[in-house]
Amino acid sequence: MKTRNKAYITLGLAGILALASCKVNQVYQRPGELKTVNLYRDSLITDTTSMASLPWRSLFADTILQNLIQEGINNNLDLKTAVLKIAEAQATLSASKAAYLPSLDAGVQVTKAKTSQAALNFPAGTGINLNTITYQASLSASWEVNIWGQLSSLKRQALANFLKSDASKRAVQTQLIADIANNYYNLLSYDQQLRITEETVKNRIKDVETMKALKEGAIVNGAAVVQSEANRYAAEVSIPDLKQSIRQAENALCVLLARAPGPIKRGTLNEQVPIKQLNAGLSAQLLSNRPDVQASEYAFRSAFENTNVAHSYFYPTLTITASGGLSSLKLKDFFSNSIFYNLVGGLTQPIFNKGQNKARYHIAQAQQQETFNTFQQTLLTAGEEVSNALYSYENAISKQQIRNKQIVALTKSVDYTNELLRYSSATNYTDVLTSEQSLLAAQLSGVNDRLQELQAIVNLYRALGGGWQ
Repeated sequence: MKTRNKAYITLGLAGILALASCKVNQVYQRPGELKTVNLYRDSLITDTTSMASLPWRSLFADTILQNLIQEGINNNLDLKTAVLKIAEAQATLSASKAAYLPSLDAGVQVTKAKTSQAALNFPAGTGINLNTITYQASLSASWEVNIWGQLSSLKRQALANFLKSDASKRAVQTQLIADIANNYYNLLSYDQQLRITEETVKNRIKDVETMKALKEGAIVNGAAVVQSEANRYAAEVSIPDLKQSIRQAENALCVLLARAPGPIKRGTLNEQVPIKQLNAGLSAQLLSNRPDVQASEYAFRSAFENTNVAHSYFYPTLTITASGGLSSLKLKDFFSNSIFYNLVGGLTQPIFNKGQNKARYHIAQAQQQETFNTFQQTLLTAGEEVSNALYSYENAISKQQIRNKQIVALTKSVDYTNELLRYSSATNYTDVLTSEQSLLAAQLSGVNDRLQELQAIVNLYRALGGGWQ
């Protein structure tokens, strides 16, 4: 009967402790005050389809660019470092799971000791052996019972950190894809500007010869010849800068690919075929699509569980320890009648801890609020980036339409002024000079407009969280 009563008491205490533990630790829920609506500055978006779910190979039609991106994913050092951080977090998670298990240690020792005869207070001549040798082999175990959920919170915290490292790795990959594509398009734009400039220089060399011929015919004076030469050099002087920009763009791409600096195989800007259907989806989808937003939420969850851990320090800890083994003064008797053991269960309640538990709890609460603010800031920044990329794309399309008309008009202007210069005194070379310079500037700006369109698509894709699926 007494044994049964003890069992009932034990079960009752365990039930009370289990119920109490539910009140100690809070269960994580996504904060209701988180702002997730209308982050794109466009409340008319109702389509849930998002280009973020599009595989990156479907976004880029250029097979050369596809190969470069795959090479970057395989070799980029930042991405490799992110993978190693996942392994670190996984090891920490395994350690947190092992905390549920008791520790077990084994020991073997031989102790030689001599006791002071004076300390024993025995009469002289007693003949007691003061020298002893003790042989001992033992096993000891210790187990901290997870009463208040501290170990559970530590495990959930480690899991959140693991998921955060995985999300961070995916964020590195999305950024890497965007960086490779943007640098590739940048390189193509420099190539295109170089081709336009070199073609312009060839035409202006012909202009110089034409001006010399017109001077000999007394149609223009020497000033027109000199101006035509200066106009040629004005275009030619930009070629070294363009070549330097090409070299720097190639080197930047090599770094992303973990290559030594060198040339990059590539296509042309005119060969690029951008997708036309850009779907942003709902801003709330950033919570599931953008890896950096997910990483911020996992950081908040980790801080949330750390607050639970700090709260559990206010409550008692239950530790069970056990040890046992063999101990003997004579080696020949080591395995007979030398068994010893002990079992101890201890409950420790903190009473006065110099304010450390309160300070730990307040620090954890502050850190939790800090990570929430970072979570919200990351989400707002994501919405800003999507909005900016959408507007940049719209502007690029609009500018290209206007720019094409400008280039057509300037081309006609150059042709007309050249004809007037040959056959009429109503114009001079200054008009030709102005038209040619304006045409070159418009052509180079047209390349930038095209680049803006391509990079806006890449930036929108990254801003929505594409590239890791």
